[in-house]
Amino acid sequence: MTSAAVRSAPPTVQLSVLLWLGAIGAGAAEALLHLLFPEPPTAGQLAARFGLYAVLAALVLALRTGRNAVRWTVAVLLGGFGTLSLVIEPISWLLAGGSPGLFIVTADALAFAAAGLRIAHIVAVISAMALMFGAAANAWFRGR
Repeated sequence: MTSAAVRSAPPTVQLSVLLWLGAIGAGAAEALLHLLFPEPPTAGQLAARFGLYAVLAALVLALRTGRNAVRWTVAVLLGGFGTLSLVIEPISWLLAGGSPGLFIVTADALAFAAAGLRIAHIVAVISAMALMFGAAANAWFRGR
């Protein structure tokens, strides 16, 4: 990919790419933070997760080519399945009777850090999706 292809992407697409990469970074940071939890992920689990993050980062960077198929792949994989994977645990916890107020009162610094990273991750995904399908992005992807 040439630098001209990158420059030709509208600012909304460029910002979307940065937000997607930020979301992936938040996921990686949360995975590493879980190493400090009582039941940390195994080396194999971390390797699989970081392998997936590498593939997703390459896919996100491919957005700058302007291929609409890449945009829809990112939307479905990261915006759809990725978001579902981020919210299913907290929703399940709430449905099982979890109390946000009790969490706030009893959580330690690690739990707050993990929750903060998860929230940042979700906000980045929603923002990236909105930018990736905004008017300027739609016109650019159509014209490519």
